[in-house]
Amino acid sequence: MSRRALLSVPQVVGWLIVPLYVAGTCVYYLLIYGAGLWNEGTVVENVTGVMLGVGFGAFAVVGALLVVRRPTNAIGWILSAIGLMVSTIFGAGSGYATYVMATRGQPDALAVFGAWAANCLWFVMLALALIYLPMLFPDGRLLSRRWLSVAVLGGIGTLGFVLPGALVDTIPVNEVPGRGIANPIGIEGLGKIEDLPIFGAVEGLFLVAAVGAVASVVVRFRRSRGVERQQMKWFAYVIVVLIGGSVLTGGIADVTGVGWLEKSSYVLSLTGLMCLPIAVGIAILRYRLYEIDLIINRTLVYGPLTATLALMYFGGVATAQLVFRALTSQQQQPQLAIVASTLVIAALFNPLRRRIQSFIDRRFYRRKYDARKTLEAFSSRLRNETNLQALNGELTRVVRETMQPEHVSLWLRPQAAPQPSANKKLTG
Repeated sequence: MSRRALLSVPQVVGWLIVPLYVAGTCVYYLLIYGAGLWNEGTVVENVTGVMLGVGFGAFAVVGALLVVRRPTNAIGWILSAIGLMVSTIFGAGSGYATYVMATRGQPDALAVFGAWAANCLWFVMLALALIYLPMLFPDGRLLSRRWLSVAVLGGIGTLGFVLPGALVDTIPVNEVPGRGIANPIGIEGLGKIEDLPIFGAVEGLFLVAAVGAVASVVVRFRRSRGVERQQMKWFAYVIVVLIGGSVLTGGIADVTGVGWLEKSSYVLSLTGLMCLPIAVGIAILRYRLYEIDLIINRTLVYGPLTATLALMYFGGVATAQLVFRALTSQQQQPQLAIVASTLVIAALFNPLRRRIQSFIDRRFYRRKYDARKTLEAFSSRLRNETNLQALNGELTRVVRETMQPEHVSLWLRPQAAPQPSANKKLTG
């Protein structure tokens, strides 16, 4: 009975994770609304907050599902911890401290604890998401004992951020500027970690551990085979395409100053936040696992296609404006340029898609591309060849090239001999 009760603990915890997340998130918004701070933000900021809540909710939902279905895998517990820390500590706890300081001006014990936990545990969540989740995915174990040093470095770096945050003299309340809370266990005169001499060393340790986690993912991907390779593809796809795309787009936006690129970077970040736990859940539960190859193929095709068409569109609009400026009036330039560029893009969509698809197949899917070309050539010869012996040799060659088996043999069913009864009927 004791063992059965022990095995039921993950089931109970798993079923409580999502209700706790929803309750913590609702408490946070109710407290912010009660403090009169909800209307101070713009519509975009409020919508962004809701989207962040949904994104971290994906961590809680997928984490709860993995805890129930795979309780021995640490990934489910990490995802659940990230979701619950966001909703309870950074949500309800910080929200209560904000509410008390905005309405009363003097904190009580619960407000002090909420602000203290939110201030010092932020980097624990970052370490779980940026270091330990990549290192332990997908089976919940390190690659080998040698990677334990990277995990220890991450723990030391995280502790270097947590301890100064826990012992700071005055706990900041970000939503209520200028109203800090005196830390009952703080060291007098101790300011933010950014102002301390050890900040560079602590930050360096954390960054080294993060780079080590990325290296662990690369090594695991190179060593993986079969099902584990497909699991790593799901994880790598979200990291490279969504999060990497967000960083790249944000960097380009900072250099060029284009506003819509900055918004695109933020959208990619939120999308990556929501898709990362979903991809992890699909990989570990092995649900529709092998569809990642199709998704990667379509991304490789439609990503460059979209970028090429966008460049052609804006370049076409600019060029058409210059042409129409010399031929037509000023009022007709924008409309005619847009219409002409749109027609050109519509005409070039399918030819460009086919060319890019062919290039992607040749460059990244060479074996499948060669197999398809071989089968097409065999089908063409099958229509024109009448020699059975030649067809036997050709079929054997095609099977060897496309499927690459260890042994190939062709067996032809012998022609059935005529039955005696049938001969009698025919002669009679």
